[in-house]
Amino acid sequence: MANSGGGAVCNGNLHNHRKQSDGSQSGNYTENGTVKEAQQNGKPHIYKPFVEFFEEAPLHVMVFTYLGYGIGTLFGYLRDFMRNWGIEKCNAAVEREEQKDFVPLYQNFENFYTRNLYMRIRDNWNRPVCSAPGSLFDMLERVSDDYNWTFRYTGRIIKDVINMGSYNFLGMAARYDESMRTVKEVLEAYGVGVASTRHEMGTLDKHAELEDLVAKFLNVEAAMVFGMGFATNSMNIPALVGKGCLILSDELNHASLVLGARLSGATIRIFKHNNMQSLEKLLRDAVIYGQPRTRRAWKKILILVEGIYSMEGSIVRLPQIVALKKKYKAYLYIDEAHSIGSVGPTGRGVVEFFGMDPRDVDVYMGTFTKSFGSSGGYIAGRKDLVDYLRIHSHSAAYAVSMSPPIAEQIIRSMKLIMGLDGTTQGLQRVQQLAKNTRYFRQRLNEMGFIIYGNEESPVIPLLLYMPGKVAAFARHLLKRKIGVVVVGFPATPLAEARARFCISAAHTREQLDTVLEALDEMGDLLYLKYSRHRKSARPELYDETSFELED
Repeated sequence: MANSGGGAVCNGNLHNHRKQSDGSQSGNYTENGTVKEAQQNGKPHIYKPFVEFFEEAPLHVMVFTYLGYGIGTLFGYLRDFMRNWGIEKCNAAVEREEQKDFVPLYQNFENFYTRNLYMRIRDNWNRPVCSAPGSLFDMLERVSDDYNWTFRYTGRIIKDVINMGSYNFLGMAARYDESMRTVKEVLEAYGVGVASTRHEMGTLDKHAELEDLVAKFLNVEAAMVFGMGFATNSMNIPALVGKGCLILSDELNHASLVLGARLSGATIRIFKHNNMQSLEKLLRDAVIYGQPRTRRAWKKILILVEGIYSMEGSIVRLPQIVALKKKYKAYLYIDEAHSIGSVGPTGRGVVEFFGMDPRDVDVYMGTFTKSFGSSGGYIAGRKDLVDYLRIHSHSAAYAVSMSPPIAEQIIRSMKLIMGLDGTTQGLQRVQQLAKNTRYFRQRLNEMGFIIYGNEESPVIPLLLYMPGKVAAFARHLLKRKIGVVVVGFPATPLAEARARFCISAAHTREQLDTVLEALDEMGDLLYLKYSRHRKSARPELYDETSFELED
């Protein structure tokens, strides 16, 4: 199999990593059997080993986690019984008595989890924020008098909460200052909305300026922007593939990629997360056997991956995937929603992170909602690809165009990152984000928490496991004026509930130390320091030896 010479640490073990005789790291990678030197801007780019950790929890933690869900389920059935007999008031949506003979609108059993488990800890989500999502923000205090079925606001504002949950990687989402003057001017000149699609009266000079800038930033031929990041995936993938095509999708891909793949009508096959042997096995089978029944060759084979996976904090193994896609003549579609602006020496994403040629990726997708402090998304690549999407994209034909002030905010942020504003502030933010990420991850490791993902990823999942601890973790931290995002089933596997920290360049060392000090105390209080440096809890996802290829 084609393989990358860049180092990789998975499950705490070093894979395919070689050192030069002088002890420095090799910057070469293997592509279709040929070792090439990674290039960036015409110069060799030496990048660090690929270091990722997915550690297994102790057995007793998993036992108590499943036991907690089991007890919660038993009490859920008991409470449903009491509601059916009128002993307890039912606050959930129910069928009207006069429609009892109709096809049910509300599926009672399917809503069991939401009704009996989610509602008990619902206060940890959808918290109302009433300021810009900078490193500090303000929140409206709310309380519930009926166990989280409804909330009421107290009128009190919780000031200066440390924001550890927003995707504000470069600190571009901030309160108004003089640097945002151009956004204000565009708002005054163009207004807020466009009131038309790109195909009709909705293409402005600001859209053309932004698209040219995106193409320059990514070092590709052309780009097209859209008003919604989710729709950039879900509405454009169906324009690229259809019936008779094959999509190979990473099992941890975002819902927008999954929806786009399903809407396309193409055949979908899933490969294990970041597992190159799993992907190559599917590619080989696709080439050898073709389509089911007819055995005709697939019209297209499209590989769907993300740059940074937002629930795992892992980074795509791009050099290996590029080698495989060239070997088997497939196309590569990469979603850089979280990686664009946040990784790479100058923030240009995973292609720059690995020092690769931008032409190695066929379709670039990204969003402006994270590193650029705005909204919307883009598709970029070859000019003929973008010209095709301008005609066939459902977003271009039916969705309203991007708001002009939004486009100007993206332009302003991108020029700052590229240094076109005449300063090095953008580069400093990229470098500060990398420093903050490494510092925060290192400290969490030293404290003994189990954290997932790549050491360079600003998305840091901290494993909590037990549902009761998920609620206690978020509630206690909010009392300390620390805002965190906690995530559980069905967004994660049942036994892998977690807190997801998003590091920002706007975070000061004092703020990070305040959070780390609180986490240290919370880890002791809730017994969350499970790390024993064991192997992955799901070795089949990350251990490539589980997919042996036949000769």
